[in-house]
Amino acid sequence: MRTDYGYFEEKKLGKTYDFRLLRRLTPFIRPIGGMLAWSILLVILITALDLSIPYLTKIAVDEYIVPRSATATDSAAIDQPPTTRTVQADLSDPRQKQIAERHPDLFVTQGNTARISLTDLHRLQHDEISILRRTDLIGIGRIAAIFLCIIVLSFGLNFAQRVVMEYAGHLIMHRLRTALFAHLQSLSIEFFSRNPVGRLVTRVTNDVQNMHELFTSLVSFVFKDLFLLIGIAAVLTVMNPKLALTTFCVLPFVGAAAFIFSKQAREVFRTLRVKVAEINTHFAETIGGMKVIQLFGNEETNHRRFETLNHDNYLAGMRQIRVLGTFLPVIEVLGMTAVAVVIYYGGSGVLRGGLSLGALVAFIAYMKMFFRPIRDLAEKYNILQNAMASAERIFLILDSDSRLPPAPALPRPTDRKLEKIEEIRFERVFFSYLPGETVLKDIGFRVVAGQTVGIVGPTGAGKTSLINLMLRFYDPTSGRVLLNGADLRQLPAFLYRSKMAMVMQDPFLFSESIRENILRGNHRVSEEKLDEILALSNCKTLTDKLPDGAETILSESGASISSGERQLVSIARAFARNPEVILFDEATSYVDSQTEVQIQQALQNLMAGRTSIIIAHRLSTVRYADTILVLHHGKIIESGSHEALMARRGFYYRLNQLQG
Repeated sequence: MRTDYGYFEEKKLGKTYDFRLLRRLTPFIRPIGGMLAWSILLVILITALDLSIPYLTKIAVDEYIVPRSATATDSAAIDQPPTTRTVQADLSDPRQKQIAERHPDLFVTQGNTARISLTDLHRLQHDEISILRRTDLIGIGRIAAIFLCIIVLSFGLNFAQRVVMEYAGHLIMHRLRTALFAHLQSLSIEFFSRNPVGRLVTRVTNDVQNMHELFTSLVSFVFKDLFLLIGIAAVLTVMNPKLALTTFCVLPFVGAAAFIFSKQAREVFRTLRVKVAEINTHFAETIGGMKVIQLFGNEETNHRRFETLNHDNYLAGMRQIRVLGTFLPVIEVLGMTAVAVVIYYGGSGVLRGGLSLGALVAFIAYMKMFFRPIRDLAEKYNILQNAMASAERIFLILDSDSRLPPAPALPRPTDRKLEKIEEIRFERVFFSYLPGETVLKDIGFRVVAGQTVGIVGPTGAGKTSLINLMLRFYDPTSGRVLLNGADLRQLPAFLYRSKMAMVMQDPFLFSESIRENILRGNHRVSEEKLDEILALSNCKTLTDKLPDGAETILSESGASISSGERQLVSIARAFARNPEVILFDEATSYVDSQTEVQIQQALQNLMAGRTSIIIAHRLSTVRYADTILVLHHGKIIESGSHEALMARRGFYYRLNQLQG
């Protein structure tokens, strides 16, 4: 059987679909809408606290450190004529009155108030300055206390917002991974034959983890930074519209840089996701095929191939670094340019008296704060686009409807027809894995309850394909597979598969205990019944020699036991299912003669009283079958009992002669 190696992950993805992808994530986000609302509220409060800090600095400078003159205002024109700043002494206070009387040449008295120029303040002694500015010191202390309260409150709100978003992100990731896993289990075997394990593992692990980063960062990116930018712009405009508009002249350049960056980064992140999936795939294939690689001495060739994939991933990473390395300095330069504009024009305004020193300090702080989220844009865009590239891959799987559809023209039978499997029938079945390459041609036969049917033929004749159609791993290209007279496509798969068991040529065992491999979650089986199953399947010898018996944990794919022992565990698994129909696919291949005898005994026990369909290369396995079907080039060329086929001296006879 050939497979299509044009993996869906490698399809060329067209234009960006960020908003479409975000809309598709809505069903996963909707259940946590309440937590998102709380997170947004917390973000608004955090943003308000962040915006208050530079303004508190302005108040501290203007009201207490460098008091404003009576005529200067923040919103005044920058070119307003300068005014003199003074410190006021209250003459009703005896200590301040003494200071004013001690320095009559420095103070100008007017009523109950005396004023001293801020430039002359240094001519006073330190203790005199402290007395005059006691109110200012109290005000500074009050501002410092408010600062501390804001810091503590901001810490608490940031902690709460982070916890809420992490919790929400993990819930979304849990739902997304569960949905992806459930969808994968519902897909047909054909899907898995076309898509390697490494790529699918990448989708369920790495890509879903990238989505978690999106969920936990998106609210901050969309709301916190957006609110912060809008809030800063509003505060700056209120403080001094002219200086604010002058400063914002750099924003078009920031927008152009962000646009160019986003366009270049998108393809880089897509490429990185593909390269990571290719590395995972190759690594998984290397581990799975290590025996073959070492047997044929392909270590060097395999290593060179991995080096090529790894180098491609490295080059994609370097392209990402170049994009980020260009964007960040550009934003840094634009940010410093904006600060330089503020210092020049704002400083000129302070010198002329049209702008307070506190307002200038606040302007500089706000401008640095303004460009902080823009600088963070690179990191957040990295997360966003990485997540979008992962979302594209995830939804390619979720959109893949590689399930076997029901036959729409046929009525759905009642489940009563599945109380017992009385008959399996093939009617003029044709089957192809790929268009134009027919594997089975005009197959027709009938298996009744209790009958043993053997299927023989050379390699590639289509024997395993018959089993795949009986279990409905695939659908016929044309014709029908009938179960009790009903088309298999119209029956619930779990109902008829629950009545069947399969012993494969190379059985797959899970990395869990022998007990779990046999029972497969059926905990209703008692210890006595399990012992009976082990005895009938000749597994008792295996479990008795292991230190933990049936509780022994097997390595991946059961590699810690022999091929024959894996076959015996597989037969025990079929016993535990207590099926009506047993399917054997080359069950005695690749084992020694002694183990073959044990397997044959176990198979005889398993077949007793059950419908059996046996695929065999060794014709001795099917010698006693009620009917033997001989396949050649996808067609049934002979059928009958062993004696009848031998008497016919046809193809089956020649196969027997070749096997001696």
